[in-house]
Amino acid sequence: MQYLLLINDDPSSVGEDLMPEYMAFTEALRASGSFVGANQLQPVETATTVRVRDGETFVTDGPFIETKETLGGYYLIEAESLDEALEWAAKIPSARYGHIEVRPVVMRPAEVEA
Repeated sequence: MQYLLLINDDPSSVGEDLMPEYMAFTEALRASGSFVGANQLQPVETATTVRVRDGETFVTDGPFIETKETLGGYYLIEAESLDEALEWAAKIPSARYGHIEVRPVVMRPAEVEA
């Protein structure tokens, strides 16, 4: 099963000093065979939000939310169980400063995706 590990933290408290830890975590994930993909996201200030209401499209800068923690990146992993996914999530360096949301991915048969 695939799980998405969503990394939420306060960008002002997490800096480049964590990069070696992230590199080591990513390498451990790859070595285990659980790594599917990962990306760091640009800062929340670069985000654009799209909403469609009653057929009208609204585009705004942001999101503008009242929180210090923002979505900063993700890992997509293969895991045998939720417990295994949670173990990987706890090893993400930002788990010490923010939180990691673990979400199972809905897997669809290939013929549905076509």
